Amino acid sequence: MRYVEANGERLSAIGVGTWQFGSREWGYGPDYARTTARAIVNRALDLGVNVVDTAEIYGFGQSERIVGAAITERREQVFVATKLFPVVPIGPVAEWRAVESAARLGVSVIDLYQVHWPNPLFPVGPAMGAMRKLQDVGLVRQVGVSNFNLLQWRLAERKLGGPVLSNQVQYSLVARKPDRELVPFAQSNDRVIIAYSPLGQGLLGGRYDIDHPPPPGVRSNNPLFLLENLERAHPLLTALREIAAAHGATSAQVALAWVIRRPNVVAIPGASSVAQLEANVAAADLDLTDDDDARLTAESDAFQPIRGIASLPGLLEARQARKLHATEVAPAPSP
Repeated sequence: MRYVEANGERLSAIGVGTWQFGSREWGYGPDYARTTARAIVNRALDLGVNVVDTAEIYGFGQSERIVGAAITERREQVFVATKLFPVVPIGPVAEWRAVESAARLGVSVIDLYQVHWPNPLFPVGPAMGAMRKLQDVGLVRQVGVSNFNLLQWRLAERKLGGPVLSNQVQYSLVARKPDRELVPFAQSNDRVIIAYSPLGQGLLGGRYDIDHPPPPGVRSNNPLFLLENLERAHPLLTALREIAAAHGATSAQVALAWVIRRPNVVAIPGASSVAQLEANVAAADLDLTDDDDARLTAESDAFQPIRGIASLPGLLEARQARKLHATEVAPAPSP
């Protein structure tokens, strides 16, 4: 396992993202929550992973409970990260929510407590004031943010009066915005970027392409999976497959290896099975060449997907097609 060291912490370059734990939208079902999710966490710890990231909003607390149950006997091996959902991120509310998260996790100290999103209706100062109090009483060790731009991140540090260790953002070969400011800031200031969706919700895993679009589900509302975008992604997906073949690896492993090749970056892919978790972790030992990196970066730069307002017609069309398909395959009513 490769590790990232920053601000006195030693974090595994590959962590475990737990959005799926307890969340109905992924469709994994109760057996996954009861058995597979716990097995994933424990196998990750066996392999040297120490970063386990969750949030109070994942499954409305269920993800934290599942993580807590999984780490009960292995607490000292885990860097536990969770997030405050900032509906009303003011002092007493944030403090109470931290206590609730710690209780669900079954821990006396939250290793990394993150503000999940900036709230445009509330300044960040009160939330950071609460974070400082939580650090002072020992309930929180490190403070982080998520989905903050650089200006917001630096302001959070000023309001906290100390280092905000990390910024958790969407970062992958198909989400390169953090390269502009956030990654360089982390590298220059002993901070960490925690990359969520490092596989582009599965686009970079090699499973989906123009001939094999994803089934209905969470990805249905992601513009990356529009047929036109899958077609535009073909050169990048081809590069991933060819580099993977040269290394005896998978496309997903190559995509993860590219992300964590950046200094001060930790990736937290999700996993639907222990086997997928093991494959994700193996990416930490995959050494891409400079030429591999350059080719992937160039293909990523060239990939220009339809996003934002321009993607709405395609998303609406796909939604109508799903409704039509559901109607066609629905069983006929009994006579």
